[in-house]
Amino acid sequence: MPETHKELLKGNRDWERNILKIAPDFFEKLSSSQSPKFLWIGCSDSRVPATEITNALPGSIFVQRNIANMVIHTDVNLLSVVYYAVKELKVKHIIVCGHYGCGGVKAAMSNNNYGFLNNWLRHIKDVYRLHQEELDSIEDEGQRLDRYVELNIKEQVNNLSKVSFIQEEWENGEFPYIHGWVYSLKDGLLQDLDVTTNNAEKLDQVFQYNPR
Repeated sequence: MPETHKELLKGNRDWERNILKIAPDFFEKLSSSQSPKFLWIGCSDSRVPATEITNALPGSIFVQRNIANMVIHTDVNLLSVVYYAVKELKVKHIIVCGHYGCGGVKAAMSNNNYGFLNNWLRHIKDVYRLHQEELDSIEDEGQRLDRYVELNIKEQVNNLSKVSFIQEEWENGEFPYIHGWVYSLKDGLLQDLDVTTNNAEKLDQVFQYNPR
């Protein structure tokens, strides 16, 4: 693990040399344009980098990350990223990826006071409120946290499905598909939570927009 910023710079040089050994024209092609097929909405956790855990090269995945992989309808940063990915890059798949042991979800499950962060955690707490009966029935705290992580991912997939300009894309075709995945830090494997959607049919009627 690098300890200083200089080690990061050295690592960059090593990475560049290794890439050029495999593909001498890699950076020439990469610098000309980007056409990723995937948008990744993930957690800011340093242990869950999108390209590394999917064995993908730079240019393959457009990425937005925040604490606990949240999709909040007032988050202009996130909505701008999603809009650009969907409308300009024409990504085919959006992946909402959380991870077991998520510190943000764990903090939201507690009654601890985290100061300014409480404003962000409140959105995660809303997920607990929606699923309180199920979560309260799980006695083991570790298992309850794992389930909370999964339910949070599913709710963020739903939140993304409520975005009007995504529904506009669905009116014109089958893309983008929205997926919910969870990553395990213990074994390095991704799991599909089987909540994939490419339409608004499962949303409450009030969230389904009429065609313009």
